[in-house]
Amino acid sequence: MSAMRPTVGLFVTCLVDTMRPAVGFAAVKLLQDAGCEVVVPAAQTCCGQPAMNSGDRSDAKSLARQVIKAFAQVDYVVAPSGSCAGTIKTHYPELFDDEPEMAAAVADLTERTWELTSFLTTVMKVARVDGRYDGVVTYHDSCSGLRELGVRPQPRALLEGIDGLSVKEMEMRDTCCGFGGMFCVKYPEISGKMVDAKADEVLATGADTLLGGDLGCLLNIAGRLSRRGSRVRVRHVAEVLAGDIEETPPIGAPRS
Repeated sequence: MSAMRPTVGLFVTCLVDTMRPAVGFAAVKLLQDAGCEVVVPAAQTCCGQPAMNSGDRSDAKSLARQVIKAFAQVDYVVAPSGSCAGTIKTHYPELFDDEPEMAAAVADLTERTWELTSFLTTVMKVARVDGRYDGVVTYHDSCSGLRELGVRPQPRALLEGIDGLSVKEMEMRDTCCGFGGMFCVKYPEISGKMVDAKADEVLATGADTLLGGDLGCLLNIAGRLSRRGSRVRVRHVAEVLAGDIEETPPIGAPRS
């Protein structure tokens, strides 16, 4: 491992790559500002979570092997997503529990894998990110990041350094938004009621911006808020921390 400048492999995630590349660029900026050398392995693929959730163990393993190989040469693997990071850290060992010959490679990868804000605060010891965002924000704790990785205080600690920003918490800030990967496809009526309840929570705070660390959750909530005529802006926390908001519309905003 590099003593002074660790090499971080950015796990971009499928949703960031296809729906919100700005989150990836913001993550790169935050990591570089923290003193990391950032690489984005071209061979990386989906983490395999959708296949796992669908019971397709074979394809999930195939994707996981590609991830293990793609990130073998970096000091750390960092994802702007508690969901994808949680899949690697928590579920890869379960996925390969019938292949003892893979145990060492899987354990090595899980040890090096982090969610973005947790990595910045815990590993790189970032205590403050200088920036400005004029507004009142509320924060959605995604299920995987919170329950699998313990991501709750880390993004809030970083947001404290942003001038002009204040946080108004939802009463039920850590309840599921109803996205849940394949859950929203398999159980759309239940998912719809859950995201409606989450939208109510967001609106009750009076905040003008919703932040979170998982793009799937944010897309889900942004869509419901938009359909209800809300003007609440939705952004990934990395975008606000990196200051990358001037030319990028909020998530779910109509494009001109």
